[in-house]
Amino acid sequence: MKFSRMIKVSALVGTLFLMTVSCEDELDTIGEGVVGGEPFTTGTVEYDVFAFNKSIAAVQTNRLPLYQLGTFNDPVYGKRKASIITQVTLSSSEPVFGDSSQATEDSSDSDDNDATIPENETVKEVYLYIPFQVPPSATRDSDGDGVEDELERTDADVSDPNSDWDGDGVTDLQEKNIGSNPFDADEDGSADDFIPNIYPRTFDLDSIYGNRTESFEIKVSRNTYFLRDLDPNTNFEERQRYFSNQDFSSFIGEELTITDEGKNIVVIDNQEMLFFADDDPDTEDVDESETVVESRLAPGIRVPLKPDFFQQNILDKEGQSELLSQSNFADFFRGIHITAGDADSEQLMFLLDLTEANITITYTYDDYNSEDGEVETAERDYVLNLLNVNSNTGGFIGNAINIFEEDALSPDIAGGLDNGENASRIYVKGAKTLTEIRLFEETLNGGGDIINQIKANNWIINEANLVFYVDRNTLDAGDAVVEPPRLYLYNAETNQPLYNIATESNTSDGPLGLYLNYDGILDKEESNKGIKYTIRITEHLNNIIVRDSTNASLGLTLTSDIDFIQVQEGMDGASQGIDVPVRASISPLGTILYGSNVDAANEDKKLKLQISYTEAN
Repeated sequence: MKFSRMIKVSALVGTLFLMTVSCEDELDTIGEGVVGGEPFTTGTVEYDVFAFNKSIAAVQTNRLPLYQLGTFNDPVYGKRKASIITQVTLSSSEPVFGDSSQATEDSSDSDDNDATIPENETVKEVYLYIPFQVPPSATRDSDGDGVEDELERTDADVSDPNSDWDGDGVTDLQEKNIGSNPFDADEDGSADDFIPNIYPRTFDLDSIYGNRTESFEIKVSRNTYFLRDLDPNTNFEERQRYFSNQDFSSFIGEELTITDEGKNIVVIDNQEMLFFADDDPDTEDVDESETVVESRLAPGIRVPLKPDFFQQNILDKEGQSELLSQSNFADFFRGIHITAGDADSEQLMFLLDLTEANITITYTYDDYNSEDGEVETAERDYVLNLLNVNSNTGGFIGNAINIFEEDALSPDIAGGLDNGENASRIYVKGAKTLTEIRLFEETLNGGGDIINQIKANNWIINEANLVFYVDRNTLDAGDAVVEPPRLYLYNAETNQPLYNIATESNTSDGPLGLYLNYDGILDKEESNKGIKYTIRITEHLNNIIVRDSTNASLGLTLTSDIDFIQVQEGMDGASQGIDVPVRASISPLGTILYGSNVDAANEDKKLKLQISYTEAN
């Protein structure tokens, strides 16, 4: 009797199972009740799974949500050094510096208006600013006391707004309400000269790999390579693709960073940067009643650039064709090249959002005061952005590329890629490898015999899991490995995820709080080392068994955000085009897993498909 006919006969039982597919405990309870009535039996079975490691020679790295910058030394896969080439975009076309356009200034000698004067705009200082990644505070401050979950002292404090982080007798929530610093025991809001909310807030920084106590060098140079938006090989109908292995070294121009007295050296700080309207409140002889925080910047990279360059190439171009439009400007000033940590000791890697980055030009100009007829010195900022997001389409305005310089893989790993063999070890490395997973059979004929057998058995698939065990012997042989927090398994033929959003369980908006039925999250032991990744593919298997979907090959990689499912083009070991999930391309992490072709000593860690089922008698 086919499964579809069985459902018609046992509609009530089938409905109960469908209502409880996401809850293991409830499912077990219902199964026991049904078995007690003798019409059904339950069981668990395992099937072979076949894994084939593939190498990735390069990935498309323009128009990414995040960019890697710096050096990441993976003890298993070697070193990656990532740099960025990015366009710079005008915040407005035909910008006017000061109060008057350049044309108005040029006519100052011939008109009768006293207010029309040469403004003599002069660059005072220029800073490049790129914020570090800061997780959404809404998902990290569970008790709303102003202290993020990751910064709380104990697990109990995460849900206790009355915890006292600095031990000054004032709870964190009280300090939040009165505007005092919950991390400073010397500031509890009781002093006579207390001014609220002038302390730098502390953040839990995300996506920084390496020793955060190390300083690092930032180098910014002019880029002379023109980044096209559209590909001329497609008659300008498709976006231009740039890849991680392209060499732009001959297009790196003059250095723009100020290196005097180490001004291009950055120290990682998890406190925001404050800028005061009057003066620093710690300075003596300051009227603190007038001290105001004028602006705040989230923790990030902030380095000075050469004022003379921006004087000549930005302010002095006012009213000229170079600033007439963004396309003109992109051809004239083709962008910047950013590197971090030239020295071998500076091994820090950052994931950065370039849409939040900018170059701020602070300049002075002569300003006519109409009240007294005097000319005064005024000050303003003009902001150049790196990338912008189009509010209508969600796409990027501007272009940027990640360039990777990577060590060669070890012979053991290189020999395990592209050999067409069912793998004993699965190699997972962002932007470097991709693994093809086949269910039931090694060949590509779809595993029809096993699928038909399952159908003939009238099985209801209660749960189906793939368990990937971490190869701790290899990972522990050298230095500590930063393990990927989550694996991503998807349909490699459609590039669609295997999870069903409609039936998923979520606990927060954070990446590891989404799609918990699907799982894929690293399971750790007490020492904080990874044991295994479990990926639940129940719905995918039911689509094959019940709905006659194709038993497609699956792709396995890592992800930093499972809700982001877009793919971009890459090139495999044979320089053929291959689709690669974007979130794998922007991660430097890697791990090694046991495959299904293991020796007898590791049989308990062998990759298998585990199916729990109910069968109609």
